[in-house]
Amino acid sequence: MNEEHLHFLPFALPEIGEEEVSEVSDTLRSGWLTTGPKTKRFEEEFAEYIGGDVEALAVNPATAGLHLAAEACGIGPGHEVITTPYTFTATAEIVRYLGANPVFVDVQEDSLNIDPTLVEQAVTERTRAVIPVHFAGLACKMEDIHKIARHYGVAVIEDAAHALPATAGRRLIGSLESAATVFSFYATKPLATGEGGMIVTRDGELAKRCRMMRLHGIDRDAFNRYNATTPSWFYSVLAPGFKYNMTDVTAAIGIHQLRKLDRFRQRREQMALRYDEGLKGLCVRLPAHAPEQELHAWHLYTIRLQEEAPVTRDGFIEEMAQAGIGTSVHFIPLHLHPYWRDTYGLSASQFPVATRAYQSIVSLPIYTRMSEADQERVIGTIRSILSRSPRNKAVFSSAVAAV
Repeated sequence: MNEEHLHFLPFALPEIGEEEVSEVSDTLRSGWLTTGPKTKRFEEEFAEYIGGDVEALAVNPATAGLHLAAEACGIGPGHEVITTPYTFTATAEIVRYLGANPVFVDVQEDSLNIDPTLVEQAVTERTRAVIPVHFAGLACKMEDIHKIARHYGVAVIEDAAHALPATAGRRLIGSLESAATVFSFYATKPLATGEGGMIVTRDGELAKRCRMMRLHGIDRDAFNRYNATTPSWFYSVLAPGFKYNMTDVTAAIGIHQLRKLDRFRQRREQMALRYDEGLKGLCVRLPAHAPEQELHAWHLYTIRLQEEAPVTRDGFIEEMAQAGIGTSVHFIPLHLHPYWRDTYGLSASQFPVATRAYQSIVSLPIYTRMSEADQERVIGTIRSILSRSPRNKAVFSSAVAAV
């Protein structure tokens, strides 16, 4: 078929079924739209899925969850939080919300996850927490990170936006000894509700603080006050909180997405393996897999173009778009963004691994609504682009130096 007649294949597309539609309709008909019975049900079922006697608190976006968790850990002005520049800005911006400072350390070459050795080197007397980011759905080296955190007495708050469901030490992310783990349900995520997230913790006091601060710092949530059968109008404001609660409309989608999550992950893994096979032998670096007996969530499937590739990374993205295939880049590292670069005096030379990865990385479409024919189309297009004669290395080197 002529390319102009092919449909555009987007980078990501959620799989929403009749179950989600019916649950949302039921919610709309119930008259309860904000945080209520559906949100409570979603929280309970999510906690049961993660296991390990955790509590789950639903929030409107995952950024809010990170903010609440960090606030509950006592992070404030003058404190430092160690994290990676190879992430979306939300990971670091919540540290600034609290008047604290992020301290960035580089990632490991294979996984693009935070390097535990560099984490330990960055600890100071001002360090209060570490925020590891499970890039693409592959868990960080959590045993090493927890060991460092225990030794120095700092909290671990996991940014698990990509990591549902993934494992470390044969345990689901969210069930480990971290102070809190925060998941994202953004539209592109394996469990997608459009917006939304979940804080998971087994620390009862942290959960209590997050629950209170999630809704203006008051001692009772709206559902409890407005659903009571006896007068229950009185409440107390205990702290200047936030407005971070999830709605029942969002939770209604999440309830059924959660029930499909294991099937979604298995499908994504099958697609990752098909990409591995189809792209074998090309001038690209394929993504790292989880160690044996561990789970990779496969939120992203990334390739890194090697120096001998016949096209630049940006040129590759453009040619894919011309062929009707959406791609993306994860991530533009924080040290290359004006705010973080200028505020903290950061440079590319401080983060050589993250910088090199950014210069060559591309995220390919990987979602459950893709057919095998769709994926073969992606593979065939990539093979066509990358099988041409190598480009001039001097041109490549100049382009890299300009970043």
